[in-house]
Amino acid sequence: MTHALLSGTVQRRRLLQLGAAAVFASPPAWAQQQQPATKPLAVAPIPLTRRVLPNGLELIAVPQAGYSVSVQVWYRVGGKDDPAGRSGFAHLFEHMMFKRTRYMADEQFDRMTEDVGGSNNAFTADDMTAFHSVVPANHLEPLLWAEAERMSNLQVDQGNFDSEREVVKEEYRQRVLAEPYGKLFNAISGYGYQKHPYRRPVIGSMEDLDAATLRDVQAFHDTYYRPDNAVLIVAGAFDPLQLDRWVDHYFGSIRQPREPVPRVNVPEPRRSTDALFTLTGPNVPLPAVLLIWQAPKAASPDAPALQVAQGLLSLGDSSRLNESLVYRMQIAQSAGFDAMLNADAGLLVANAIAAGEQKAQDLVEPLAREVQRLAEEPIAPAELDKVKAQLLTAALVKRQTPLGLGEAVGQAALLRGDAGWVNRDLAALQAVTAADVQRVLRRDVLGAKRVTVLYESEAKS
Repeated sequence: MTHALLSGTVQRRRLLQLGAAAVFASPPAWAQQQQPATKPLAVAPIPLTRRVLPNGLELIAVPQAGYSVSVQVWYRVGGKDDPAGRSGFAHLFEHMMFKRTRYMADEQFDRMTEDVGGSNNAFTADDMTAFHSVVPANHLEPLLWAEAERMSNLQVDQGNFDSEREVVKEEYRQRVLAEPYGKLFNAISGYGYQKHPYRRPVIGSMEDLDAATLRDVQAFHDTYYRPDNAVLIVAGAFDPLQLDRWVDHYFGSIRQPREPVPRVNVPEPRRSTDALFTLTGPNVPLPAVLLIWQAPKAASPDAPALQVAQGLLSLGDSSRLNESLVYRMQIAQSAGFDAMLNADAGLLVANAIAAGEQKAQDLVEPLAREVQRLAEEPIAPAELDKVKAQLLTAALVKRQTPLGLGEAVGQAALLRGDAGWVNRDLAALQAVTAADVQRVLRRDVLGAKRVTVLYESEAKS
């Protein structure tokens, strides 16, 4: 069993360490041909059903033919909900959920999944903490019992709290302190957001992790790990009537607390001025740069256009940023662009890691110019169709498994507040036009203020 920190560290590491390469600096001849737009692909709707139990638990059932089933519990609690002075707490608690309960021993959840040929994992993001498992279909009932058991009967003592805190601190050392660009990845939200709690990294800090107490952990579970703050998604092979009976039996008796779930209600102000920062690290082999702009939230109607813009700039070896900065100009070893759209607000982040003797400052103008070119110069229909086809294909491939199908539904439910969006998102993606891409970039990049972060070695600063 492993855990994944989706937001904060992992997303930023994908941005820079893997160098999410981006789409044509100068479109090749085949892409410049004015070919007719590809006819949209009709995607069959996902036959999901939704109901809410009296205690507030939301159940989404997604049948899919086969022999396995995925059970996922998505809690509406993430890094933005960390208590003051306790950054990293939601992520720490993700680890705690694999410890003992009233009727399960430590790590027993792993045995219930891995020992029958299945798997389990979890991740923490800015807006959510999600636990997902895949098992043979005939093991659905015990897995539902286990999820209900750790929702209602988790038992945290000082010993397992201390051990899991050390695990998370070691994760911080490996991902943030030891990796050459870890410090930069971890700082994106802190530079990009001004007021919203998103500015605190999901993985937290050593100081805040050390300050956490057992009482903090127990209060956090009581506050957020409750039926009216959870979405239970079951995707795969199951009998719908039997599923309803099992869910009512195992989850229906869990008490709904009287106190409402506390919600973050901090509006993110528009940035009024450009900003420039220099960040240094102890083991930086080559300089790097970030360009950060504000973006709308995930439920914005412009989200599909920003997704396509990300693809045009940074999807694959033939992407614009990769073609320009890496291959043609040879000033960067990697370059990318990411639309990081959260439930409350988002960021657009362009990045590049230098090649050769380039300085971080040398990358700023070429990186910004490629984004500006996409916003202002004509986009060839063939280039646009290619990227939309890549994005569509990736989404359809993911939905072929119970795990991926459930994750698509979960992302729609928690980021957009509408599980049904999973049956409209691919049509919205295919409907994006070149004019849509340029409109959102002109508004959110060319017409907005920018944060520039130069990342250099401490030895050269």
